[in-house]
Amino acid sequence: MANTVPDITLNDGNTIPQLGFGVYQIAPEDTVEAVGTALEIGYRHIDTAEMYGNEAEVGEAIRRSGLDRDEVFVTSKLNNGFHRPDDARKAFESTLAALKMDHIDLFLIHWPLPTRYDGDFVSTWKTLEEFQRDGRARSIGVSNFQVAHLERLAAATDVVPAVNQIEVHPYFGNEEVRAYGRAHGIPTEAWSPIAQGAVLDDPTLVDIAQELDRTVAQVVLRWHVQRGDIVFPKSSTPRRIEENFHIFDFELDDATMERITSLDKGEAGRQGPNPDTFDYIPA
Repeated sequence: MANTVPDITLNDGNTIPQLGFGVYQIAPEDTVEAVGTALEIGYRHIDTAEMYGNEAEVGEAIRRSGLDRDEVFVTSKLNNGFHRPDDARKAFESTLAALKMDHIDLFLIHWPLPTRYDGDFVSTWKTLEEFQRDGRARSIGVSNFQVAHLERLAAATDVVPAVNQIEVHPYFGNEEVRAYGRAHGIPTEAWSPIAQGAVLDDPTLVDIAQELDRTVAQVVLRWHVQRGDIVFPKSSTPRRIEENFHIFDFELDDATMERITSLDKGEAGRQGPNPDTFDYIPA
């Protein structure tokens, strides 16, 4: 029971498991097995995206698992190349077709792309509102939105994003965006929670892990959940997938939490692109 994953209640009344399994950079040919392993271990939250190229395999793994559809929380995201409303509608239909599902639990705008589409992500967001109204998306949210982007949505629309999925890890706390989310009822989802492995050799984290007889990844994931964020580590190694699931049978004390938080390097710690300038559109 100590490893039961808590649910986070979203601002639309839906709930999401706080710990999920991410499939970013897992090759399509490896995705069915990896997701199947995660589901066997007990994960019930899978995070994918059209741009990852493995939505179909995620859907296949869920079907093979024998679990009822409503037992698994599925997130996907809008491809950067389809922000215009009609394109977004077609892309969303393609996501449902790839997953072979009639609805998705959470659908996100993957990146704001403020230097593309004349800077218009508001019409894209209003299109996602359509998907929620017709029930094909239970919840809708955003990913990689900065405070200015969130404020623009708030000024132009009435539906508050259910989540904001952003880069967060000990080297990059992304505190300004997290604080905005807390103040406005937008839970943070932390992508790259172990900084794509960059924190695994950190001396402070290694010391803490040794003190607790845990892996560094377990310590860092525990830090995330105690801060209240939703997290979905990625691995294709069964042992690591299982280790990452076992983070609810121990706690970090306040001093240890602060030791980890103090590793923040600010903008210098960011591993991924800056959302203010990122403009990648797949060919």
